[in-house]
Amino acid sequence: MTTTTTAHHDHLVQEDVSEELAWAPQVNDADVGVSVHDGVVTLSGEVDSYTERVEAKNAALRVTGVTVVVNDLTIRGGDHLERTDAEIAAAVKHVIDWSADLPRDVVQVEVHDHVVVLTGEVEWNYQRTSVERLVRALAGVHQIDNRITLTARASATDTARLIKDALVRHALLDANAISVTAVGSEVTLTGTVSTWTEKNDAARAAWSSPHTSAVHNKINVHP
Repeated sequence: MTTTTTAHHDHLVQEDVSEELAWAPQVNDADVGVSVHDGVVTLSGEVDSYTERVEAKNAALRVTGVTVVVNDLTIRGGDHLERTDAEIAAAVKHVIDWSADLPRDVVQVEVHDHVVVLTGEVEWNYQRTSVERLVRALAGVHQIDNRITLTARASATDTARLIKDALVRHALLDANAISVTAVGSEVTLTGTVSTWTEKNDAARAAWSSPHTSAVHNKINVHP
């Protein structure tokens, strides 16, 4: 694209991202600045919570034409939202204990300067991401360091084929654009898709295999 064409495309992407932020109920779009250069979106400003910061990035990634999101949003202070590290740790342990997705006492929690560190071992990746979703909604959390690992998985000779079959079944994915390789229990995805939604959906399909312990998502996003 020429410089003029690129600038016009970036302007359209900026408008679409701004509209998507306004459409996201978890985000106060008035607090979020949006700039775009060559498809790279930068979000700036102050938001009320870690959840809002994450959801703003997710909203931007849903937009066609976005290749990368740089999340420079910071979390503003406020007496109604601030908690001590001890209070945050107690709240995190409470929501984890009440989660139907997790066995009891498999996740350990530490909190330092509003940063929650999660450790432990779970069976499935969805359990690992479920914990993070629960924690990011808590007041006072500014960042999550998710160090939870997965239990060892036995490898299988048909892992790549079964994941490819899952991609074919997915109505929103062009399975022909994605290659799947498996070495032991580690899966690598390559290829090119047009949106981050497709890239993330492909990773979820790979994580659904009972023989997957790691997913290396090397799929390129090219609108």
